Amino acid sequence: MQLQRIAVIGAGTMGNGIAQVCALSGYQVTLVDISDAALDKGLATLSKNLQRQVSKETLTQAQADQAVGHITTSTDYARLADAQLVIEAATENLGLKLKILKQIADNVSDTCVIASNTSSLSITQLAASVSAPDRFIGLHFFNPVPMMALVEVIRGLQTSDATHALALEVSGRLGKTAISAGNRPGFVVNRILVPMINEAILVLQEGLASAEDIDTGMRLGCNQPIGPLALADLIGLDTLLAIMEAFLEGFGDSKYRAAPLLREMVAAGYLGRKAGRGFHSYT
Repeated sequence: MQLQRIAVIGAGTMGNGIAQVCALSGYQVTLVDISDAALDKGLATLSKNLQRQVSKETLTQAQADQAVGHITTSTDYARLADAQLVIEAATENLGLKLKILKQIADNVSDTCVIASNTSSLSITQLAASVSAPDRFIGLHFFNPVPMMALVEVIRGLQTSDATHALALEVSGRLGKTAISAGNRPGFVVNRILVPMINEAILVLQEGLASAEDIDTGMRLGCNQPIGPLALADLIGLDTLLAIMEAFLEGFGDSKYRAAPLLREMVAAGYLGRKAGRGFHSYT
């Protein structure tokens, strides 16, 4: 299949980033969300990010304009009828994703491949909710999508070899390096990363060091480009909590219990950068 048309469901942080890299790579992109306001906000963020690249001279104005021209927006799932690949990029919530996947499956063609950008949920379980689970796969992009070079390609039990090969091909065309992962909670990167961040939160909770010193220690002692608590703020504390809860349920192992401080921060609305406050302040 000569892939030309990609639809992205969700115009939030991940969705508009995925739409951006797809459009820059020459694909025709349909960006779908529940409201025109959400779409306008996502498109404004996307355009701002493209202009930032132009100002840094990593992109020409003509390339930025062409990318924007490749994107159309809609609140109507019927617009998915001619999509060859649909990437779901909704919030990390199983019930919500299953609802969206049903809407996708009801509107796409018999040959369309459906992918989820989930960071922790079971691809096998998500695939079972659509009529052609052999054409379902995980495509886990990392935030910020335009900057991060990695994509995890996750096969469910039902995923066909052809679907896997297509996902690898698309990842390469987007300029990403793909790694293939099995279907376990967190896959590869988050399986390692998120418990490490959770441990850093426990260290802070126990009063062993300040947030600043924890991050400095991991940056300078482990050569990490960003400290774990600053990274938690970037990811979103609510997202981290959801991933830890998925780990605990999926593995049934108490080592994946979320730090009480993480739960308390989420309850307070201190979700990180997007809220202006997390383990660090962003006001």
